[in-house]
Amino acid sequence: MERESFEAPDVSKKINSLFIPIKVDREERPDIDSIYMSVCQAMTGSGGWPLTVFLTPEKKPFYVGTYFPKYTRFNMVGLMELLDTLSQKWKITRGSIFDVSERITGAMKEAEERDDYLTEKPDETLVADSYNELKTHFDHKYGGFSRAPKFPSPHNMLFLLKYYEATKEDAALSMTEKTLNKMYIGGIYDHIGGGFSRYSTDEKWLVPHFEKMLYDNALLIMAYAYAYKVTSNELYKDIANKTCKYVFNELTDLSGSFYCAQDADSEGIEGKYYVFTPQEITNILGEKEGAAFCRHFGITEKGNFEGKSIPNLLNLESSTQKDGIPENQLEKVYLYRKNRTKLHLDDKILTSWNSLMITALTFAYKYMGNEEYLKAALCAAEFIENNLSNGDMLFTSYREGKRSESGFIDDYAFYIWSLIELYGVVFEKKYLIRARELTRYLTENFWDDTNGGFYLYGKDSEQFFLKPKEVYDGAIPSGNSVMAYNLLMLGKILKDEELIALYDRHMVFMRSKTSGYPQGSGFLMYTILEALNPPKEIVCVLGKNEDINNVKQRLDKNALVTILEEETGEYKLINGKSTYYICENNMCLPPVN
Repeated sequence: MERESFEAPDVSKKINSLFIPIKVDREERPDIDSIYMSVCQAMTGSGGWPLTVFLTPEKKPFYVGTYFPKYTRFNMVGLMELLDTLSQKWKITRGSIFDVSERITGAMKEAEERDDYLTEKPDETLVADSYNELKTHFDHKYGGFSRAPKFPSPHNMLFLLKYYEATKEDAALSMTEKTLNKMYIGGIYDHIGGGFSRYSTDEKWLVPHFEKMLYDNALLIMAYAYAYKVTSNELYKDIANKTCKYVFNELTDLSGSFYCAQDADSEGIEGKYYVFTPQEITNILGEKEGAAFCRHFGITEKGNFEGKSIPNLLNLESSTQKDGIPENQLEKVYLYRKNRTKLHLDDKILTSWNSLMITALTFAYKYMGNEEYLKAALCAAEFIENNLSNGDMLFTSYREGKRSESGFIDDYAFYIWSLIELYGVVFEKKYLIRARELTRYLTENFWDDTNGGFYLYGKDSEQFFLKPKEVYDGAIPSGNSVMAYNLLMLGKILKDEELIALYDRHMVFMRSKTSGYPQGSGFLMYTILEALNPPKEIVCVLGKNEDINNVKQRLDKNALVTILEEETGEYKLINGKSTYYICENNMCLPPVN
């Protein structure tokens, strides 16, 4: 629609003469996207992008749809005709337009206020329901939990891995490993440069939508790193490492922050950057090595995508076989591809997605032990502090020295999560203090004190006729799901009764919203399992003149650690030395030095 209409001189002339056009980046303004997408779904029965909305000056919608062709064809109204029709209505019967907009907004408000709220917290039953739904929808042949198109949904795999750890249910691990392996051998994974595309258009994970997003790769790093922790399978470690390398090579700014995405198109053709012919490969590597490379990655004369080939490992006997191709050959092909054609880079720096990447790097550091990942995570967190925050207020995005709107729920929730994870590997209290400050601000400005839950936008943001709360996990976990995790972990680490009480209230709200569709709440289930099966808890009371670095080296990074700088009534020193209180499986050991 952009090429067909918005860039066409006759269309743009008409739009500009009759309307005030506003093109919205939905990553920068998720509030606008969420509100008007819900209107579109209510009015038309479906949604999607591009989203086209006609508004009154009061921002109230009176006509909405998705894709409009330039001219009317089949049963689809054309944009040119629609512009004329709505313009005439505005000039002649403006009152009827206001009536329509009031009816629409009134009905949407009424639906929002009709929501029923339960009074119980989620429990094992909801977790079991979610697990069983995933089992029901699981593709036993190719992995994943839907038919084509297939999205990775790595937060579902994090849930299944934690479910396996808690229950030793083999099917949970089997579904996860099948999906991780099948994604890896398909074309959704970039075997030349590392990293994953956004989703697969087919059931085999072969032909992706070639756009690469920071958030997908961050969440997939978490999933593969966590799978390595659970299984010790070196393949998962290798994939996580190569995905980190991709982010460092292609999506990292000189400041240490991370860009949004790389486009699917090169020179106006989707996927052109990623596909090869056998002749290209033999020109790069020579006849013998080139032929072996083509056999290995399924690059054929016939091709598998519009006459060319997406490199893949679908023909390998074992889906867990590592590449088996020398790194220097991959490097040659990678450099050739990089110089052959270019990808457009979306160089916005989003607080929420950068926070996911920080969390991913802490997972990779914690489970795979590479110091480079910790340094990168700390650097990105410093960038957010210096460029995307003002006191306790966060901002959504940064580009070319300018930051945009005040932040939304995801910005706060994901950044707080990253701070908690950073504390969990470096044990520096400043990260907990910052996480607590931001949680307080978020609660004061986003929390619904009547029904519970966090609104999408806060009191300081632009206000609309609806104030939604997003609870279901889509391509990324919802801000409300992540805040459940944050409240649980912060409350436990800080021994903060206020946060623990808020967590309880929040979970009652989350149950009321997710009980009808538990499959859409994988990260919430991850949180519930964390609450039901808490990790080892260590409280360390620092001795006088104790070097904190000595203490850090003794601490288990998989444990929930609280460091106290002085004694309390419950936690006292023994012989004036640093003292450790360790609890696991509802049993506490005697305090030890």
